Amino acid sequence: MAVVPHTIDIVVADMAAALSFYRALGLNVPMDADDEVQVQVATPGGATLGFLTEAMMRQAYPDWVSPVGQRVTFACRCDSAEELDATYARVIAAGFSGRKAPWDAFWGQRYAMLSDPDGNRVDLFAAIEERGQE
Repeated sequence: MAVVPHTIDIVVADMAAALSFYRALGLNVPMDADDEVQVQVATPGGATLGFLTEAMMRQAYPDWVSPVGQRVTFACRCDSAEELDATYARVIAAGFSGRKAPWDAFWGQRYAMLSDPDGNRVDLFAAIEERGQE
């Protein structure tokens, strides 16, 4: 049997702030989960994103040390360059930080970089072919 990654957990300082970002990104995050210590969100691609509070980590693992700086980086595929641009704009309009506005990368993708409330880099990408060659 092949190993199939299933869940990526992100440790967050503020669950409500983190979930607000991922809602703005477009994930179907339950509205009543902001006060939970652990939340799992199924994504359309079949993977699960988990969110764990720092307090929960310290309770479950007393030797856990809060990391300094970026905790995780991952990229989300968009169906088109237009969807990427709209997603980036929606997240920025919701008050979150962008690291790099959308651009056509030399490797053949429309690409953008965001920061979640914990400073993690969340990238967006789409095939440039979806919007035509420029």
